Amino acid sequence: MTDAATSTPGAGEPFRGRVALVTGASRGIGLAIAERLIAGGASVCLTARRAAPLAEAIAQLPEGRAIGLAGGADDPAHRSEVFAAIERTYGRIDVLVNNAGINPVFGPLADLDLEAARKILEVNVVGTLAWTQAALAAGLGDHDHAAVVDVSSVTGDVPSPGIAWYGVSKAAVSHLTRSLAVELAPRVRVNAVAPAVVKTRFARALYEEREDEVSATYPMGRLGQPADVAEAVAFLASPAASWITGQVLTLDGGLLQAGGTA
Repeated sequence: MTDAATSTPGAGEPFRGRVALVTGASRGIGLAIAERLIAGGASVCLTARRAAPLAEAIAQLPEGRAIGLAGGADDPAHRSEVFAAIERTYGRIDVLVNNAGINPVFGPLADLDLEAARKILEVNVVGTLAWTQAALAAGLGDHDHAAVVDVSSVTGDVPSPGIAWYGVSKAAVSHLTRSLAVELAPRVRVNAVAPAVVKTRFARALYEEREDEVSATYPMGRLGQPADVAEAVAFLASPAASWITGQVLTLDGGLLQAGGTA
């Protein structure tokens, strides 16, 4: 076990002495969140589906500050392995970031393959609940400032052509966030972020080869960057947000206010 449990968070490093788990963190938003939490003093466990990209991600992070385990986000055995590793390495869990999500289909709901629909819900919605349940069983809430931050999406607020079922799943994540916040207070705070299009491999189909056109629909004049999401997640997970729970923070560069969709 490391000495992660022996120090107290301070203003400069709000996560000092705290341990975080970030799912879906081998690249993009998840990796940016892990980097930001580590910069704030945390020790972090990263998960992702594939081992090689996860190992590459861990190699980019400060030595001794992160561990990683590969596996399916909807696999109970993988979840058990992750929390066993966290217990062996750090002896505690303080922050859970539910970032893992999938969207393997694009097109109208009328043509949606129902097996794919079930898989999306299993990973995005049931998986979010399952990781939260497992974190609670592993001791989340045993120490002050425990927090869960879910990654939802603006597609859960407005219909988004081509990715409507993904939006359905994210609407469920947002409602799950609010429901868990009520049930787990005051021991654990639960919030979410809901980004619009962020420049990642996951979202390429929404902007590739027409980035200028898409960016022009955003009042801020650009698409999101992973760091934009990471900063918001870090705030919601930090003691600075100690009176905030049950909130879904929209991160969209003003898109929805301007009547746009992702």
